[in-house]
Amino acid sequence: MSTELRTRISDAMKDAMRAREKERLAAIRLILAEFKRIEVDERIEVDDDRALAVMDKMLKQRRDSISQFEAAGRADLADVEKAEMLVIQDFLPTQLSAEELDAMVTKAIADSGAESMRDMGKAMALIKPQAAGRADMGDVSKLLKAKLG
Repeated sequence: MSTELRTRISDAMKDAMRAREKERLAAIRLILAEFKRIEVDERIEVDDDRALAVMDKMLKQRRDSISQFEAAGRADLADVEKAEMLVIQDFLPTQLSAEELDAMVTKAIADSGAESMRDMGKAMALIKPQAAGRADMGDVSKLLKAKLG
């Protein structure tokens, strides 16, 4: 529980409690509960890299939920998911711009020697650690496919 990111999240939880921000507090508790679940299930301590991956996955889940709720006409539930996304994004590094992402993908293709879709895994392996928590991996995958295809 001593990682820098976990400390920031715990401090934010205390601040949200003091400010009586119920929605923010609930979202922060979801993040910490997910860390705790992983620690109990896998008997490990979640480090910053794993925490970023977990929060990235939580963002993806929220995006999926939002599209399903909006398709079902449940704007109220979509709004809750959007609010949770904003809180989760507060703890993630600054998102990559389209230009930065494009440059990263181009460099990964060159560095890995990827020439076709068969080599996509090699390039993705170079991109993933750099883009974790900073870009939607679905978008990264689409961009990579477009450049290789």
